[in-house]
Amino acid sequence: MDRITGTLIHYAPICPRKIWLMAHELNPDEDHPSLELGRFLSEQAYPRQRRRQITLPGMVLDWVEEEGEQLLVAEVKKSSRALPAARLQLLFYLQRLEEAGLRVRGEVRIPKERKRVQVALDEVGRQELREAMARIQEVLNQPLPPPAEWIPFCRGCAYSEFCWAEAEEEKP
Repeated sequence: MDRITGTLIHYAPICPRKIWLMAHELNPDEDHPSLELGRFLSEQAYPRQRRRQITLPGMVLDWVEEEGEQLLVAEVKKSSRALPAARLQLLFYLQRLEEAGLRVRGEVRIPKERKRVQVALDEVGRQELREAMARIQEVLNQPLPPPAEWIPFCRGCAYSEFCWAEAEEEKP
């Protein structure tokens, strides 16, 4: 389970093929507009507030801020379209930080929509996380990536050319 990262957790409710490709170091197009926008938002959102981005093994925390005796950990996303995935990713971060002995709370922040969604690591969240990690482990154990399957997320995906280069006729 130590191969599981926050990025793979984020992909769990979206696309098993992305999980396999990323885990096998077949990285997406880093210059893809969707990824560039995400990086820009993460760096430029909320310019007047003090925050820190922290990179830890298997995690890149977009926003970490001290709140007395606990930490606020926030994921900054460009839209609420993949909110369940962002929530799951944040649950993963909260669990890992809690295991390290830290008191934490979480928020998914969507600056373009002026939205903040509180995320709590409760028993329901822990169960969702266990199930996602089990699904990810199943995908990682496969010798080949799952077949490409067209979903609405494919339109903005940085792996789109990889998955659909020879199958333009299969896309709806």
